[in-house]
Amino acid sequence: MTKIFCDIADTRLIKRFNKKSLVKGFTTNPSLMRKAGAKDYKNYSKTILKITNKPVSCEVFADSMSGMISQGIKISRWGKNVYVKVPVTNSKGKFTGNVIKQLNKKKIKLNITAVYTAKQTKKILDNLNKKTRVIISLFAGRMADTGKDPVPEIKKSLRYAKSYKNVEILWASVREPYNYIQARQLKCHIITVPPLIIEKIEKFGKTFNNLTTDTVKGFLKDSKKSKFKI
Repeated sequence: MTKIFCDIADTRLIKRFNKKSLVKGFTTNPSLMRKAGAKDYKNYSKTILKITNKPVSCEVFADSMSGMISQGIKISRWGKNVYVKVPVTNSKGKFTGNVIKQLNKKKIKLNITAVYTAKQTKKILDNLNKKTRVIISLFAGRMADTGKDPVPEIKKSLRYAKSYKNVEILWASVREPYNYIQARQLKCHIITVPPLIIEKIEKFGKTFNNLTTDTVKGFLKDSKKSKFKI
């Protein structure tokens, strides 16, 4: 079964979505943190980690390899449920293999992010042990935004990771509720989903007849509100 993680940093929403049994964890990033109004990254992250016992991914933002390792060690100490999120490359495109290897060797749980190819997945796996938990996040939605099909890369990544019982493949950058169906069909381990789309997934099951009636009712309601006449 594909687990649903909520992709959010707003503490009010985390409190609400933490109560949902459907939600098995949370993912954040510096962009979401900024949007949520976080001023102190460490304190804000610790607040999130106190709200929930479910897995929470908190990302490093250093760009040097030594900086990522240093930040990763510090973040790993913030809570038992924290996963240290590390990008697969830095901003110059340099593979973070040594960062991954060093943190993994220290038994730090990782979420390797900004992954786009199965080739990258394979390089990541080559730097891991087979015990410490690791999530590999493939940005399926951003792949699709460029007109490319993300499914083959995720399929191959799942195949490569098969012998690593400690590794989970995550479908990231969701664009629509149907992505959850796609992830389930592939037997992807995790999908990380924004709150609005989780609420739509909860409403799965409506028939096309129901949808037709609801759509027409919506048009009728808006035309009456606008007092349209012909």
